Amino acid sequence: MNKLSIKSGDTVVVLSGKDKGKQGKVMSVMPEQRKVIVEKVNMVSRHTKPRQQGEQGGILQKEAPIYACKVQHVCPKCGKPTRPAHRVEKKTVNGKEKNVSIRICKKCGAEI
Repeated sequence: MNKLSIKSGDTVVVLSGKDKGKQGKVMSVMPEQRKVIVEKVNMVSRHTKPRQQGEQGGILQKEAPIYACKVQHVCPKCGKPTRPAHRVEKKTVNGKEKNVSIRICKKCGAEI
C-alpha cells in the first residue's frame, strides 16, 4: 500500500517545473501513481467535441496530475513549506484505546 503524506484539502506549494512557486489546494490524491491534482496548477488544454445536440465543444482548460514529490505541504499556522512529521498518540474511541498517527509541522510543531 502506497502512503502519501499529502491529503485532499491540504495547501501545497510546487517545488519544480513550469508552475514552480505556485500555491494551491489539493483536489484529489492518487496514491497508486504517487500523483496529486492541485487547483490552478499544471493546467492543460483539452480539445472536446460536442457529443449531444446543443452541447458546446471547444478548448477547455483543466488541471493535470503532478508528482507528489514535486509539491510540499504548507503549514496553516506558520505559512512555511514543510515536510509533515508524524507523532503517535493514544486516543480512546468507544471505550477502546487506539494509536492514532497525527501529522505535525517540523518547523513550528503545530498539528496539521
